[in-house]
Amino acid sequence: MTVINTCNESSLHKKLKTIYALEYDGKTEEKSGGFICDIITKEGTIIEIQTGAVSPLKSKIEWAVNSKIKIKIVHPVIEEKIIRTMTEEGTLIKTSKSPVKETYFSVLRGLTGVYPWLLNENFELELINVSITEVRKKTGQKTQLKNKSRRHLKDWIKEDKILNSINSKKIFRTKQDYLSLLPDTLPPLFTPPELKTALLNSSWPSNFTKKNKNDAAKQYGLLIWLLEKTGLIEYTGEKNGRSRIYKIKGVSAD
Repeated sequence: MTVINTCNESSLHKKLKTIYALEYDGKTEEKSGGFICDIITKEGTIIEIQTGAVSPLKSKIEWAVNSKIKIKIVHPVIEEKIIRTMTEEGTLIKTSKSPVKETYFSVLRGLTGVYPWLLNENFELELINVSITEVRKKTGQKTQLKNKSRRHLKDWIKEDKILNSINSKKIFRTKQDYLSLLPDTLPPLFTPPELKTALLNSSWPSNFTKKNKNDAAKQYGLLIWLLEKTGLIEYTGEKNGRSRIYKIKGVSAD
């Protein structure tokens, strides 16, 4: 049985769960098939709010789609983050704006474990661009996190994430939804380096900064891996120098 520990639930997760439960007239923390689900709607659809990588939900997703139960994963993409730093006693030290801005491409690595079900008729991924406030508490000394994930120790710990606003949404359900991650300027036959260049020069989305484009371009290899694994693009069997040549599966390259 999989159990969600709501004691460690962030304000961001809790708020999104409340919003989607109201929108879809669902009940929260409901059990289904041995799993505790964030939301189950009146129609029986499972909605999971996942603020981290989607891959840890592999078992739940696999069970749901094999049981012919619809499952929607709602994944926030943090396009704006305000950092509120507090003392250990709770006094505000400073408020600053993080230079980090996530994009849809930031989510790709977290999808690698669930790629077999991305195009299943019972699976849906909803990416929501959000603005949040991250609350940090000064520790007075370099501190490791409980999960030992810090490569470099810092003198603060993350206390909470708070939703400020939902700015936009994008649904990924169909082949075309995922293929929309490929820039329009990409030629019918393309190599990984050409995809990287196209991402760097892409005009989509219109609000992409230069840093966003650089970050997206760094994911070109992962994007190719994911689209090839889902059967959306294919290796033509030919190479340009040392680079493989790909094309969208089922589409003529003439």
